[in-house]
Amino acid sequence: MSIPLQPKVGTLLPPGKIQGRHLDRLAIVYVRQSTLQQLEHHRESTSLQYGLAERAYRLGWPHPRVTVIDDDLGCSGASAEGRPGFQRLVAEVGLGHVGLVLGFEVSRLARSCRDWYHLLEICALAETLIADSDGVYDPALYNDRLLLGLKGTMSEAELHIMRARLDQGRRHKAERGELGFNLARGYLKRPSGEVTLDPDERVRDTIRIIFDVFARRRSVLGVVRYLVAHSIGLPDRIRNGPGKGDVVWRTPHRSGVLNIISNPIYAGAYVYGRRHTDALVAGTSRRRAVALRRRPDGWQVLLKDRWPAYISWAVYEENQKQLAANQSKHTGVARGGPSLLSGLLVCGRCGHRMATGYRTNGRDLRYACTRPHVERGEAACQSLSGGMLDALIADLVLAVLQPSAIEISVQLAEDVELERAQRHRQWALRLEQARFEVERAERQYNAVEPENRLVARTLEKRWEDALAAETKLQDEHARFLAREPARLTASEHEAIRRLAEDVPALWHAATTKPAERKEIVRLLLERVVVTIEGSSENLTVECHWAGGSQTQHQIVRPVRGLAQLSRHRELVARIKALHDDGARPPAIARALNSEGWRRPRGGPFTKGGVRSTLHRMGILPNGLDRPSAVADRAEGECTVAELSAKMRLPEGTIYSWLHKGWLPARRIMAANHALWLARQEDAMRLQRQRTVEGQRRTPYTAPRPLASP
Repeated sequence: MSIPLQPKVGTLLPPGKIQGRHLDRLAIVYVRQSTLQQLEHHRESTSLQYGLAERAYRLGWPHPRVTVIDDDLGCSGASAEGRPGFQRLVAEVGLGHVGLVLGFEVSRLARSCRDWYHLLEICALAETLIADSDGVYDPALYNDRLLLGLKGTMSEAELHIMRARLDQGRRHKAERGELGFNLARGYLKRPSGEVTLDPDERVRDTIRIIFDVFARRRSVLGVVRYLVAHSIGLPDRIRNGPGKGDVVWRTPHRSGVLNIISNPIYAGAYVYGRRHTDALVAGTSRRRAVALRRRPDGWQVLLKDRWPAYISWAVYEENQKQLAANQSKHTGVARGGPSLLSGLLVCGRCGHRMATGYRTNGRDLRYACTRPHVERGEAACQSLSGGMLDALIADLVLAVLQPSAIEISVQLAEDVELERAQRHRQWALRLEQARFEVERAERQYNAVEPENRLVARTLEKRWEDALAAETKLQDEHARFLAREPARLTASEHEAIRRLAEDVPALWHAATTKPAERKEIVRLLLERVVVTIEGSSENLTVECHWAGGSQTQHQIVRPVRGLAQLSRHRELVARIKALHDDGARPPAIARALNSEGWRRPRGGPFTKGGVRSTLHRMGILPNGLDRPSAVADRAEGECTVAELSAKMRLPEGTIYSWLHKGWLPARRIMAANHALWLARQEDAMRLQRQRTVEGQRRTPYTAPRPLASP
């Protein structure tokens, strides 16, 4: 049992709280300021916290047992995350090394009830006292625990009250359009506080080019590629340091272009609250600012026509719709792949959008309605090969474009002229800027005293660097002029006219990209609805054109098998009738082609195709058209093709049974061809046996071979 130590003369001990066991341990003084700004400008508060060590001496703790923890200076008390000093304090208390924890007030220790009650619980278990500017408390006592809990709750509430007060002040200032923030590229704030367009003509011209190119290419990546291809950089003004306010030109990148297109300041609007700035860090209770954009209807403040604009508000809204559409693979700019109707094709049966699929490295295109299969596990609604459908759409689009060839050529020439004028203007501004840099370096060199060689050498090198940069830029400009004159030549005008008049040649040219064809189709068509009649070859195509007109077309698609043809029974009957009349496959093929019949996959019939059809019908054995080929077959024997037709089994399955010895058969030579003959009843018995054994066999084992007859 520990004996309480006698207090020193002059010390003030609350009766019954500070005992000898407390004095035998450490007294920790915890010092914290929330921000570095407070640490620099509010030094009195820091001094008061360090002065708590004197209070520990007066309470009876000797100097060697008083420890100051000030690792958390400049850290917020909203969470224990990122506060090594507080974590060290909790660890020391938990190990039983601490008899007293001193803080100027509860808010210095923690502004989170979670962290505060955690510390109280550990102090109560370790018999550690807590002291602030008002007194000494024992967390193990109910009244003291209640008072400390109330103080912790008030400290946390105070943090929320201060934050709400600051947020409300910012909100009121933003509603007046007076809350300042870093301006976007292309804007500048004067000393009077007025926001104006950037006085640098090249900067303004670059911002306008970005919006013009986005209106044509309709994608951020398209704008970035254009800027890189024509050596156009993104302007930035240095915000701090010796070169504050100077313009620097950076390499174009996606985030920079996206910020320009999505920022409403370029439409002259003042906006506050575009982003979420309060979110939990994954796996912790700490919060941090995140750059999550809100939708326009979630903006807290929107003041239109507040500043000078580069574009109108209507254009800004159209740009945002385009950016949102580009996030979907069905709408927005065209994606990769040769399909013309990706995102435009709609199933005529269920009304859902049809998916686009590629096989054999993109050479085989297929459209399929898979929504019932994906959502409900049912069979696919309908699917078809896309080659013939794309060919139809291409013909329809070319027919629409052909009458406007002259207008297209004139408009194209004007667009090319305007685009070239923009690029030449950029070059002129770049050359002017380079000339200014040379002249400024020359003036600085001439202004220095010749004897001051330390400065003169630096300015001389700067002048030489500016001259070298100007020479390099002039050489690049000369190459640009040789490649692209300022005005279209007569030959270029003639080439544009010829291309516009020969739209099909331009459409099928190897230099025309699939994405460009898709863009043309999307400009003319809103959607295409296709409906297959059952599983037949007949296909109905309904085109919904831009402007509201509709056209309907009937085409014949390729199918997999003869049975899918709508007139399958008539075709089979006609082939059998021709064969019964003594016609051989070549004559049957000529007769079918003259009558207008077509094969399932399209194209005319051939003698090989007729022979294969007769073979599948069981009329010819193994594709042979001579009756003498099976003259020596026994009664009840069938060829593999006949067994396949009668039992509705693939020929490969029957051949597999033969090679594994499960199906008794014999091999004969007929008309220089090897022929397998087997009894149908043996094949049917084997099929039943495999079905029964397959239901109770796990894992799979081979069936017992049948006994030879």
